[in-house]
Amino acid sequence: VENIEEQLASLRIAKRSTLSEEPAYLLDIDVSTPAQSEGSRFVAVSCSNKSIRVYNRETLNFLRDYSSCPGVLNGVRFAHACDSLVFSACSDGTVKCWDIRLATEKAVQVFSGYPSNVFISFDINCSDLILCAGTEEVEKDTFLVFWDARGITDCARTTKEPLGVYSESHNDDVTKISFHPVKPNLVVSGSTDGLVNVFDINKDNEDDALISTCNSDSSVSFIGWSGKDYRQVYCTTHDESFCWWDTAQLDTEEPITLLHVLDVRDAVCIENDSLHYLVGGLYHEKADKLFLIGGTSTGNIHLIGCGTDGLSLVSTLCGGHSATVRSFCWNLMDESLLTGGEDAQLLLWKPGAVEKSLAKKSSMKIASSVQKRVRVHNSSLKSRKK
Repeated sequence: VENIEEQLASLRIAKRSTLSEEPAYLLDIDVSTPAQSEGSRFVAVSCSNKSIRVYNRETLNFLRDYSSCPGVLNGVRFAHACDSLVFSACSDGTVKCWDIRLATEKAVQVFSGYPSNVFISFDINCSDLILCAGTEEVEKDTFLVFWDARGITDCARTTKEPLGVYSESHNDDVTKISFHPVKPNLVVSGSTDGLVNVFDINKDNEDDALISTCNSDSSVSFIGWSGKDYRQVYCTTHDESFCWWDTAQLDTEEPITLLHVLDVRDAVCIENDSLHYLVGGLYHEKADKLFLIGGTSTGNIHLIGCGTDGLSLVSTLCGGHSATVRSFCWNLMDESLLTGGEDAQLLLWKPGAVEKSLAKKSSMKIASSVQKRVRVHNSSLKSRKK
């Protein structure tokens, strides 16, 4: 574990994407799964301007973008078996799939929900067979909607109807969905109702499918799997708490809760700095160690180690972002970290890297839509948008 923590502490900026003509918050990041002998080729980023941007994995050069206006795109995922297919959920009640190999900006596949559905979360299982999306609450209804995701590569722009829904297990917005990394039938969902539910979708109905319900007592912002054989689930919440459970203890007398920290900002001691928020977590499979990622409003990134005895700071990454970091993606293949933030920057961090070209990284905080409306005559903002 010490070796892994040393590796994380040695992360340095290797690459920095060039600032887009239309800067936007970078809200979610995914990396394509490597083809047979190659490294992963693509990075996809979900942005606050309702678009998905695709970059070259090694150079961070911009390749193309996809839009779903007027719908808002939420989240981004690559297919596991085909590194050119990228998905995103949309507020128009669909999940869309694009093929990076094609020149067209139109989705190659559209998975349609029901008329009232507004999708804000989704995931695709490890076998690329099942797609699941979570909805906002509409008239006291909240759904997990499922589709058969097979046949995307050889379809001619068809629309797929749902296989079915789960509608009884959450009573508020489904903020996160995460399929098990190696078991295609297991999925965990998190909601603003505070519940983290684990399902076995091979079961015939929703009641039987619900394996466990864990209560975080707060609105869930991030969920993930961890531990040997990924038998554990964890979540962070919108008020910066952290919960960690062991589903392997479900049928034993042992307590299921491994750790519950009410406010991580108070629990982690950071010398000469502070922790303002959590972004999420990453499980390092080789080291069998769970880490949380948090940061400051000025762009510092804190890597926090998790143990059943508590949380501890592992490393702080400075000098990269100039504003709140909103997204990250860990790549176990080369121990690298991608981060994106409210400064519109996409950064690639590698152990011991040396950044070859230092782009200007100060004063990149993007004005919010409210600031843009209020500060109409702000000349510095106008010049920054050019």
